[in-house]
Amino acid sequence: MNFTRTVFRNKIRIWFLQSALIVIVVWILFMPSFVKFEKGEDNIFTVRINNTVVGTAASKDDAMEAYRAARRSFAKGSDELVLVNADLSVEGSNVLFGSVDSVSAMRRAMEGVIGGNVRSTLNRAYSLKINEYSVNLANTADVMRLLSTALYNYDTQRLYDVNLMLDTEREVGVLTPQVISKEEIKKEEETQKMKMPESGFTAELTQIVNDAKPLAYDKDFSDYTLGLMSIDFADKVEIVECYLPDSEITDVETAIDDVTKDKETNQIYEVQSGDTLGSIALKFGLTVDDLVAMNESLESETTTIRVQDNLIVTVPEPELSVVYTMQEYYEEDYEADVQYVDNDSWYTTQSKVIQEPSAGHRKVVALVTYNDNSEEGREIEKEEVTYPAVPKIVERGTIVPPTYIKPISGGRLTSGFGKRNRPTRGASSFHKGVDWATPVGTSVVASSSGTVTRAGWGSGYGYCVYIHHSDGKDTRYGHLSKVLVSVGQSVTQGQRIALSGNTGVSTGPHLHFEILVNGAQVNPLNYLN
Repeated sequence: MNFTRTVFRNKIRIWFLQSALIVIVVWILFMPSFVKFEKGEDNIFTVRINNTVVGTAASKDDAMEAYRAARRSFAKGSDELVLVNADLSVEGSNVLFGSVDSVSAMRRAMEGVIGGNVRSTLNRAYSLKINEYSVNLANTADVMRLLSTALYNYDTQRLYDVNLMLDTEREVGVLTPQVISKEEIKKEEETQKMKMPESGFTAELTQIVNDAKPLAYDKDFSDYTLGLMSIDFADKVEIVECYLPDSEITDVETAIDDVTKDKETNQIYEVQSGDTLGSIALKFGLTVDDLVAMNESLESETTTIRVQDNLIVTVPEPELSVVYTMQEYYEEDYEADVQYVDNDSWYTTQSKVIQEPSAGHRKVVALVTYNDNSEEGREIEKEEVTYPAVPKIVERGTIVPPTYIKPISGGRLTSGFGKRNRPTRGASSFHKGVDWATPVGTSVVASSSGTVTRAGWGSGYGYCVYIHHSDGKDTRYGHLSKVLVSVGQSVTQGQRIALSGNTGVSTGPHLHFEILVNGAQVNPLNYLN
């Protein structure tokens, strides 16, 4: 009896152990929340988003699947891009037993973390670049509206349209505006509708008509079509699709104002013949003081300007400029070009008006090209003179007048031209030249080419040299220590004529220099180059 009971208990124990073992095996093999043990390899993975644990995965693939699903949930229902901070990290380890989370559970945990790190939604936008200026607009409709507004400022009848064309020369998708004539498009469409296949005699006749040149005739003013002939953007314009946050997209009304309204822009103006600071300032809507303030080369309103000098001027112009050509009719009084008669015996500084001008009158049809509101060119198509202009005729010299140079190298200017305190007894209180202090024996050269009219002692001048020049001027060199030329001798500019000294009425070693015009002394510094 005891034996039978013992055997029965042993069978129960064995059956229980077998059942438990089977349950454990089934649990390990078929329950997804536990991992299989694999010796030496990672079999469980801790998943983090932005260093926050969001679950434990059985594989890296499960972690990535949950990550992609979480990101898709934020982009769902929107065609735009969502910008989030979502740093995924997966760290593996090897365990004998361990539970894992399902993909859906990890996805939900990831969404919770990502939801707190959404930075912004990126909208599809269009960046419009004009030279170095750029503005971002919400859509192509805004781009077209901005470009059309700039164009219609000058195309008031809206004869032209703007199309966006893909720039085939660029590797990336860049759009550029193309301005097209509505009339030309209409004519092209009508031509295409009327065009039928031709052959035989009809084809030959069409070819003859197409090849025939129109008969030349003198067009009347009424034959010209006045108004806008062509128009285009003067600046390089590029449009690129991009994704941007709301804060970087400009409202179209603001963009139109920024792009089409005039702004003060510095430009370089080249001085033309006849220009003065006053006329240049008036031309650009400035004052002379404005010009002086903008240009370091101008010391004051009396500064001399020369042809081809460059001056900075302020010009109002928009970011996007438009160039267009108008065919215009007008009547005007006009001046004939000045006619010149050369006189080879006169200097170029000499001239004489032989005939005074008078204005004529004419009718004109001209093609006038503008950049915004500034005229850039004018080509006369037809002209009819009501009565001709009488030209101004000027006789002018052709000989370049002599130039004058400083007669010594170096030296310190010690006395200028004009009134002064008498430096020594016997000296004049009105200085008729200029003095440069210089050591005795310094070379003195001819200021300009000419003929020596005096060479020797000259009373208060001490030893001196006088030279007469071809333009009628005279130069004098005084207080010399030695004279190296003689009366009647021809000298060239820069030729050594004497050595400086301290002779005559003098307070120290120096050179006294004079220039005389029509026998009267003038300030030499006004004539030296």
